[in-house]
Amino acid sequence: MNQGKTIFAQIMDYLPLKSFHQCVNKYRGNHKIKSFSCLDHFYTMAFAQLTYRESLRDIEACLRSQQNKLYHMGIRSNVSRNTLSNANERRDWRIYAEYAQILIHHARELYRDDDFGIELDQTVYALDSTTIDLCLSMFPWAVFRKRKGAIKLHTLLDLKGNIPTFIRITDGLYHDVNILDILIPEPGSIYLLDRGYTDFARLSMLNLYGSFFIIRAKSNLNFKRIYSRAIDKSTGLKCDQSIILSNYYVHKSYPEKLRRIKYFDAKNQRNLVFLSNIFTLPAVTIADLYKHRWKIEIFFKWIKQNLRIKAFYGTSINAVKTQIWISISTYILVAIVRKKLKLDLSLYTFLQILSVNMFDKVHILQLVRDNEYKKFYGSDPNQLNLFD
Repeated sequence: MNQGKTIFAQIMDYLPLKSFHQCVNKYRGNHKIKSFSCLDHFYTMAFAQLTYRESLRDIEACLRSQQNKLYHMGIRSNVSRNTLSNANERRDWRIYAEYAQILIHHARELYRDDDFGIELDQTVYALDSTTIDLCLSMFPWAVFRKRKGAIKLHTLLDLKGNIPTFIRITDGLYHDVNILDILIPEPGSIYLLDRGYTDFARLSMLNLYGSFFIIRAKSNLNFKRIYSRAIDKSTGLKCDQSIILSNYYVHKSYPEKLRRIKYFDAKNQRNLVFLSNIFTLPAVTIADLYKHRWKIEIFFKWIKQNLRIKAFYGTSINAVKTQIWISISTYILVAIVRKKLKLDLSLYTFLQILSVNMFDKVHILQLVRDNEYKKFYGSDPNQLNLFD
C-alpha cells in the first residue's frame, strides 16, 4: 500500500537511516545545529539531483511551491538559499562520502549475481577518470591549466550492475597512474586499464597481490618473445604471445612474464595490443573483456548528462565534494530501488519517470507498471441495480 506517501518519500524509504546517523555522529555533523539537519540537507540535495534543479534559487522556488508536502517528504525544516549554501560550505563532505560507500556495499550485494555478458567467477573492474571543467576564477583551488580549472573523478567500476566501488576526487593535475598507489587490490579480481595507467612497478604490485590486469600496450614497448600460442585468425586475433620486458629498468620493475595479445578491431578498423598477467583464459575472452572497459566511459557520460555535477551550487572544495558525493549516493539509491522492485527499465528511463513525479502520491510501480496496478471497482452488494 502507498498510504499517501509521495514518490520522493518512497525512494528515501530505501535509505539505511541508522547508518546515515552513524556517519553524522562520527563527524559531528549536527553539532550546534538547531534546524536544517544533515538529513534535511541530504534530502534537499537528493531532490535537486532527482529533479534536475540548476541552482540554489531553483531548489528554493521549487520546494517552497510545495511547502505543505515537505514534512511528508522527510524535509523537516524550511529550505532557503542561504541555509542550503551554508550547509554545502560547512557540513563535512566526509559524512556523505562514507555514506555513499555504505550504499555502494548494499548495491553490490544486490547486483552480485548479475551477468555483464561474459561468465566469469572473478569480479571485473574498469578503472578510469573523467575531467570536470571549472572556472578558475571561481574555483581557484581546482588547479589544472594557466587559465582553466578542473577536477578529476577517478572511478573504479564494478561491471556487474555498473556500480562504482571506489571514487577519489582530485584536482586536474593529479595523474591517473597515481591512483594505483591508493587503490587496495582485490586478490583474484580483474582490472581493465587504459594506457594512461602504464607503470610496470605499480602493475607488478597488482600481480604480487594476486590480482589480474588487462591493459593497452604502448607502441614503443620493448620486449622479447618467449612463446607463441596457436590462434584462430577468424576471431580477429593476430597473435598470442608470452613475453618478458627487455628494457633494463622496466624489466627490473616487472621481471615476470606477460601475455601479449594483438587483436584486430573490425568495427573501428584498427589493431589493439593488450598486456595481461592472465594465462588461463582464452585470448579471445581477454579481448572481449577489454571491450567492456568502455562501460566506464558510458558511466561517465551518463552521470554528466543525468546528475548535477557540471553546474555546482557552491564554489568551495567542501561544497563541490558534498554535491558530487550526494549525486553518487542518489545514483546508487536509484539503482538499489530499481533492483529491489525488479524493474526492467534502464536507469535513465527510471530517472526520467521519477523526475516529473516527485510530489505524486502513487506507488512507484504504478508509474512503470500501470496495467498491474489499475484499480478494480467491483460491484457493491449493497448497491441497488439501476436496470433490471
